[in-house]
Order: sequence, then structure tokens, then C-alpha cells
Amino acid sequence: MKKQARGGVSNERGTERKEHCMIHPGFLLWTRKLMAPALVFMLAGCAVGPDFKRPAAPDVSNYTATPIPEQTASAPTTMGEAQQFVTGVPLEAQWWRSLKSSKLDALIEMALTGSPSLASARATLRQAEEIYAARAGSTLYPQVNAGFSAQRQRLNPGIFGQDGNAREFSLYNAGVGVRYNLDLAGGTRRTLEALAARADYRRYEVEAVRLTLAGNIVTAAITRARLDTQIEATGAILHAEEEQLRIARERLRLGQASPNEVLLLETQTEQTRADLPGLRKQLQQTEHLLAVLTGRAPGAGDVPIFTLADFTLPAQLPVVVPSELVRRRPDIRASEALLHAANAEYGAAVARLYPQLTLSSDLASQAFTTGALFGSGSAVWSLVGQLTQPLFNPGLSAEKRAAFAAFDAAVANYQRVVLDALRTVADTLRAVENDAQALAAFAAAHEAAQGSLKSVERQYQLGAADYVQLLIAQQQAQRIRINLISAQTQRLVDSSSLYQAMGGVSVMAVHLHGSDGDGEGSFGSTPLSGS
Repeated sequence: MKKQARGGVSNERGTERKEHCMIHPGFLLWTRKLMAPALVFMLAGCAVGPDFKRPAAPDVSNYTATPIPEQTASAPTTMGEAQQFVTGVPLEAQWWRSLKSSKLDALIEMALTGSPSLASARATLRQAEEIYAARAGSTLYPQVNAGFSAQRQRLNPGIFGQDGNAREFSLYNAGVGVRYNLDLAGGTRRTLEALAARADYRRYEVEAVRLTLAGNIVTAAITRARLDTQIEATGAILHAEEEQLRIARERLRLGQASPNEVLLLETQTEQTRADLPGLRKQLQQTEHLLAVLTGRAPGAGDVPIFTLADFTLPAQLPVVVPSELVRRRPDIRASEALLHAANAEYGAAVARLYPQLTLSSDLASQAFTTGALFGSGSAVWSLVGQLTQPLFNPGLSAEKRAAFAAFDAAVANYQRVVLDALRTVADTLRAVENDAQALAAFAAAHEAAQGSLKSVERQYQLGAADYVQLLIAQQQAQRIRINLISAQTQRLVDSSSLYQAMGGVSVMAVHLHGSDGDGEGSFGSTPLSGS
């Protein structure tokens, strides 16, 4: 339906020609009948397709089949304190501060400002937000454009069956046009809803990168402390074995030892010597990793040196219930955002099956000369309303089915992420429990090895034990010490892993754009029922 009125068009001599458009009253009545239902539908603010409902929390109350103890085992050694599992304690935003290492705190703060991975995630978030803003700006509001055109024409009256000579003239047009899609079925709103959900996904991805970055730095710093101590202990073992080998060779020279004894000691010594380059390689690679994680080149050389004395084992470990975990972990929230986006994209696909109403209007000035533009009688305007309804387009139905399949995939992905998160928490809780028991055993073994070493030292001083026996006791004590160091650092790593498994920081538990839905669905169920 189109209604257009034109004023006069000024010609080169300044004369005026007027045209009038008469509209039949029946046409106006038909137009009102056609537009009334569309306007009612538009004013109702309806959007076809299902509204998104957040999946309900998993119907489980425990992470493990058997209950975890209230606290871990303890041991009379460094990092041997008992840790309590506490439910309902809020997680600190900077959870790594629970390890009470100022050098670690400074390194993580440096990484949070200089990490390229985090900068990339933040830039991707800004991109998603701007994509949403661009789409909203181009669809939610009318589009207003100004235009100017100039053309030269030759008109031959003969084409109309009239006599006369051909005439050439210029025609100039300047005006403003307005276009707007009324979004009757809510397709635009569903598309914007999907873009907003994908922006939320990128926001949770930033939190996930932040959590992973802090966790990797904590693990690398603890690993660096372990390797440094292990290198020291391995060097002490190598020194004792070299001394034992020297004595064996001297005994062989004096005929008091067999060649096989010397060969056996040489094999053992060289095996220990071969362990040192591997440990140094791991130490250097860990230092390179720490530098890169903080946004610096591996050769920067200013990575702090960490020892076990720089860390404190947290006395309390927070445990959140499964229903809260799915609202806290950024990977689960990111998967939920993708589920929301898939739900909205399905609604957009359904909306394309419904009528589309577009309004456009133009107000312009048209004249044969530029000087006559905007003059009296040069006004031209038009108002157009276009209503379209797909009648036969098999592709639209296929798009709807494809969107529904994409939603099914998003549901399955959400289930997988939730189950993986529950498994990670369960594994970490068991690791905390069992590694504490392992440390208690290693501490007892270390105490026994130290007691044996002191006994052999007293015997050696009294002449009841030879030097070789003393060296063997020293080697055994150092090997037990290496195992003890690994168990001590593992308790620190377990504590860090539990903080990460619990979601680290609960910033993303706050709704980002108000309500996330009208209610709760069932875990893994589809919100598309009734569509």
C-alpha cells in the first residue's frame, strides 16, 4: 500500500505544475482492516518462540559416593597441618592470597595486567558487546538517511504516441528517508537476545581465562619450589654415591672388592647424575612458563625464586554445594549462555515464518534546477507500508529444524560441562583427602630414615659402622626427603586446585543483565516444550 502526494515541480522558467492523487474511501477502509491486527500484535510486545529458562541445578547433594571427612589427616612436618572442609564460606576474589605468599601475589597481579591471553579474551568480549550494540542500533530504532541526486534526461514524446521534438532537462532531488521494521513476530528481539547471550558467554570466558591464569601461575610457582629442593637433594645423593664409588675403586685396587661391585656403583651413580639435567630442564621450563604467563619473554630473567617456606597451607578449604557450583563456575555459566543463545536463535528462526511489516517514508524536494530546490511547490513525499508473509519457502522450515538441532546440541554440551565440573570437584576432594594421608606416611618414613641415619652416624663415630654404611644411610634419607618434598608441594597444589574447581571467584554469580529467565527448568531438559 502506497500513498504519495506531489506538489508542483518547478521547471526552468519558474512555472508550476500540480498533480493531485485521489484515494478511494474503500481503499482506506481495507487498509485499516489489514493494519489493525498487525498493530495490536506489535503493541502486545510478543516474541514468538520459547522464552529461555535457566536449567535447574543437578539433583545431587554430594560430590562423592561416600562422604568426605570433616578434616584431612595431619602430619608433624611442613605442610602437614590438618585442613577442614567448610561449607558456606564465601570464596575470596583473590583466592590465591590464602597461600600467604607476597611474591606470588605480586606475580599474579602482574599477570592480570600483562597477560596476552587475558587481553585477547577482554578484546573478544568488547567485540561481542559492540556487535550487539551495532545490531541493536540498526534494528531497534528507525533508520534515517539523507540523500541527494542529480540526473540529466532526454524525453522523446514519440514513445507516448505524441508529436513534438525531444527535450532534454535536468532533475535534482534532495530529501530525507525513514525506514523501520515493526518486528511483529519478535525476530529482531530474539536475534538481539542471542547476541546478548553470546556477549555473556565472552564475559564468562574472560573469568575462565582469569581463573586458569591464576591457577597456572600458582601451580608453576609451587612446582618451581619443589624442583629447586629436589635438585638440592639429588645433588646430595650424587655426592654420597660418588664418594661411595671412590671408596669402592680404592678397595678394588687393594683387592678387597670385586669389579662387579664397582660396576654396580658406577651404574647407580651415573643414573643419579642423569636425573639432574632432567630436573634442571623442568626448573628452567617452569621459569620460562612463569615469565610468559605474566606477559614477558622467557629470557627476561627476573622471575622470583620460590621455596616451600614462601607458602602457607590454608587451614580451611571452602566447599560449595552442587546447586551453587553451577551458578558459580565460569565454564558452566559460559555453557549456559550458549544454551540461552541457541534458544533465542531458535525463536528467531520461528519468527521468520511469520508476517513482516516494514514502514518507510520519504520527504524530499524535486526541481529542474538546484536553485529551485526547497522552493514553493517542490515538495515530494511518500509513505509506504509493506506487509509480507512467506507462503512457500521450504528453506525457512529447514532453518527452524537446524536451530532446534543446534539447541539440542547446546543442551547436551551443558550437561557434559556440568558433569565434568562435578567430576573435577569430586576428584579434587579425594586428592586432598588421600594426599594428606600420603604426606603423613612419607613424614613417618622420613622420621624413620632420619633416625636410622643418626644411629649409623653414632655407630660410625664409635667404629661399629664403616664409611660406606654411613653413605648408604645418607642416600636413603635423601631419597625419602625427595618423596616428602613432592608430597608437601602436592598438598599446596591440591588446595589451589580445589579453589579453581569451586569456581575461584563468585563475581559471575551476579546476574549481568537482570533476570536470566522466568524460572527454573529441569537439568538437561529443553525449554522448547510448547513451541
